[in-house]
Amino acid sequence: MLRQLPGQLSMRALARLFVLGLLLSGLAGCASWGDSDWRQPEVHLVKVEKVRMNLHQQEFVLHLRVVNPNDERLFIRTLAYTLQLDDLVLAQDEASLWRSVGGHARRTFKITARTNLWQHLKPLAKLLRSKQPLQYHLQGELATGLIIHQDLHLTRSGEIIPGDLKPE
Repeated sequence: MLRQLPGQLSMRALARLFVLGLLLSGLAGCASWGDSDWRQPEVHLVKVEKVRMNLHQQEFVLHLRVVNPNDERLFIRTLAYTLQLDDLVLAQDEASLWRSVGGHARRTFKITARTNLWQHLKPLAKLLRSKQPLQYHLQGELATGLIIHQDLHLTRSGEIIPGDLKPE
């Protein structure tokens, strides 16, 4: 039967204390990661591409460009977005990306967006008949980071003139 000596017990306690000290100093280092040199990355909607248009479902590809002005690589986990036309929510979804943008680099991501305009047919027809400019609004939130999480926001607004949508 093995017997522990009092000196060995204190060595284990000392080792545990040392490891705990290292962990706590590592957490203090994590707090300094958000230093003043960090700059907010930029998110831009570059292009909206029509893929498929039929009566029950419309599919688009959103081209988003992320510009990282920092030295460190930026990890992007998800994109949650909402697309509205006046007060109608046309699309609302979350896409899992798991991509990264290098330091001082830019990268374009393609996100598939699907909507069903059939369910909004009556309100859309009413809006189009009014011949008033329609306000569109795209709002998105990119969840970034692996250990320290930070959200980047995307907002794009504009107007669509109903007469411009009809072919001549």
